[in-house]
Amino acid sequence: MDLTHSPTDEEFRTEARAWLRAHVPRDPLPSLETAEGFAAHRAWEAELAADRWSVVSWPEEYGGRAAGLMRWLVFEEEYWAAGAPGRVGQNGVSLLAPTLFEHGTREQRARVLPPMATGEVVWAQAWSEPGAGSDLASLTSRAVRTDGGWLLTGQKTWSSRAAFADRAFGLFRSEPHLPKPHQGLTYLMFDLRAPGVTVRPIGRLDGKPAFAELFLDEVFVPDEDVIGEPGRGWRIAMSTAGNERGLTLRSPGRFLAAADRLRDL
Repeated sequence: MDLTHSPTDEEFRTEARAWLRAHVPRDPLPSLETAEGFAAHRAWEAELAADRWSVVSWPEEYGGRAAGLMRWLVFEEEYWAAGAPGRVGQNGVSLLAPTLFEHGTREQRARVLPPMATGEVVWAQAWSEPGAGSDLASLTSRAVRTDGGWLLTGQKTWSSRAAFADRAFGLFRSEPHLPKPHQGLTYLMFDLRAPGVTVRPIGRLDGKPAFAELFLDEVFVPDEDVIGEPGRGWRIAMSTAGNERGLTLRSPGRFLAAADRLRDL
């Protein structure tokens, strides 16, 4: 692979560097693990998105610049060199978005991605449970079929960003009778302010809630918020986990390949 930057890549670098020099806050924002800091970081996401710097590798229709791998890396180099704020939308941008590009519907992408890019909707990760951490397939939270959607019941823990986020994504057991634990799981998105959701922040030693517990009591989720086929969520979750291990921020090749496939549709 040719890793040499082209003249147009360097023009892109110059543009990104100038924008960041003009917009990066002079003083560090408050910690995003406080209500004040979370709001400040959300506003920063909106400022990035206003000039299409929030998600440069996404297709233009979702707020990106359709940047290829090299320009994406150029932007990340400049972003961190400028000392720009951490990304409060990382769960969405780096984990859920690649999943939607690969497994979501066109309607889901059109509905979910633009407000994710602007920080209007910030996503929490709802994977772990009290008895299902590294062994995710042992989860017990349920998704039960109902008219027009699903009812979620159970508990999630160590949910990153959940103390102040708007929505969450995770796996739920929808077919408990199947013999293998990774079978019969459904991947769903849900609103953290929906009836039946209780969010209990988990404080670190410094008191800041980097995570939260989620208690779900027959929380209704419409069919439009199921990602992929019901009962086949494990395979989709593994693609999300692959992005989590490398994070799009550090290893964007997987995500960009999915975006390239989308542009060819």
